[in-house]
Amino acid sequence: MSSLCGLAANPALSAADLDRLVALADETVADVLLGRPDLGRTRALALAHRVEGVARTLASTGRLAADDIDPAVWPDAALALLDRGEGPAAWARRFAADPDRERRERLAACPGLPSDVIETLAADPEPEVVVELAFSGDAETTARLASHPHASVRNAVAVNEATPPAVLAALLTGEGLPPVRHCRVCDQEEIPFVHGRDCARPDCVLPPGDACDGTHASTVHGIRVAALGNPATPAEAAARFAGHSDPMARWALAGRPDLPAAACAVLAGDPLPGIRADLAANPAVDATLARAMAADPAAEVRRALAHHPRLPLDVLTALARTTRLGSALLPRVAGASPAETEALACSPDPAVRTLVARRRDLPPATRDRLADDPDAKVVAAVAPHPGLTEARLRGMIARHGAQVLAGVAANPDAPPALLEELARREPPVRKVLREVARHPSATPAALLACLADDRARRSAAGHPALPPSALAELTTHQDWRVREAAAAHPALPQAVTADLLRSGDVVSR
Repeated sequence: MSSLCGLAANPALSAADLDRLVALADETVADVLLGRPDLGRTRALALAHRVEGVARTLASTGRLAADDIDPAVWPDAALALLDRGEGPAAWARRFAADPDRERRERLAACPGLPSDVIETLAADPEPEVVVELAFSGDAETTARLASHPHASVRNAVAVNEATPPAVLAALLTGEGLPPVRHCRVCDQEEIPFVHGRDCARPDCVLPPGDACDGTHASTVHGIRVAALGNPATPAEAAARFAGHSDPMARWALAGRPDLPAAACAVLAGDPLPGIRADLAANPAVDATLARAMAADPAAEVRRALAHHPRLPLDVLTALARTTRLGSALLPRVAGASPAETEALACSPDPAVRTLVARRRDLPPATRDRLADDPDAKVVAAVAPHPGLTEARLRGMIARHGAQVLAGVAANPDAPPALLEELARREPPVRKVLREVARHPSATPAALLACLADDRARRSAAGHPALPPSALAELTTHQDWRVREAAAAHPALPQAVTADLLRSGDVVSR
């Protein structure tokens, strides 16, 4: 059905062909048709009647209104409309009393519910329903549910950022709240019970290590971790757990941008490198602590530190010399001042020049100097920068050859003739073909050359400049992504479209 999926996305499809496709659609084709701006209400309703579940998606995206939906026929669609805040209150009251627990759960996650419906859901005998209400409820609702006897409900309250800060602080310790009386462990197991990490039961949904001896320890602990990770929890209350014996509690703290300096210092000495790595990228880490963390023995910590948005520039340049920092543009480099940018570009260390060469907003003089750099890695990094002339791009290739070809092919200003030369280069360079295949300036000849590479072919099949004569064969290619891209091409010949629809008609029967 991948060719029909491509047709479903084809913007040049005629109204008659679109009608035929709606009549042939299965779930996969329907998913694509739902994204068409020209689907219209009549076709949308026809699709909803043909494919089960489509009405829900149409309602959730605003393509069906309340007048189009009978909640007894399409309950999922009615709930989707309630989730948009558009369904009538009578529907909410109907679903609050629905015997299907999953429907009550979905209702509980809807915004703007009437107060009487919230009261009904808060008292629901199934914890899963109340959990959904706690996840999405407002401050008044979450404050009330923080005292719920089930640990899972309190956990959802601890996750909800609408929960009042004072309530979140209480959930950290349990002080002022009645004790938990039920949890997901004792709901289904005789206590005491410890869920082994090597559990072989295929239907088991308990996380490894979950345990209950009557105190609901593991789930109560989960409430604490959830509250520690909630940005609405007061920082001073959360910071007290920086030295906690439980690593999950410390891990939940490590990324909080409001973490006090004293807590940062404690976590910087944590025995787990993963916790130190999360802390290292945290804007709450000051310059003094950042300098200390730059000497961390774990490479993952030093790499994370390089992503700190306010890292002292001298610390970053030192890291570039000692640690593999990846190919992403680092936040500190992206936010460097003009003077800092120039200093990085003039560094005697090519690893540092490579960092700034990844920016795409360099001053022309700086950009051109980096394009003429003697180091191939620097040149490869700056090669996709807009504004480079054809002469400069060709000069890069002449000096550094294969090391910079993919970067040159990715340059938005690479002229069509150069792209064609790169695509037809012998032996072919796969990374180059993949860049050329998605380049807006690629020529028909360049795209035909790209069809030789498996991954480039997928992009080339949908490129506007691909000759229509190549499309028919691609619609029958063994790679479904190629077939789909070719069938979605606006230049697909009408005869090919008709053949694909006839084939789909046979399959649907």
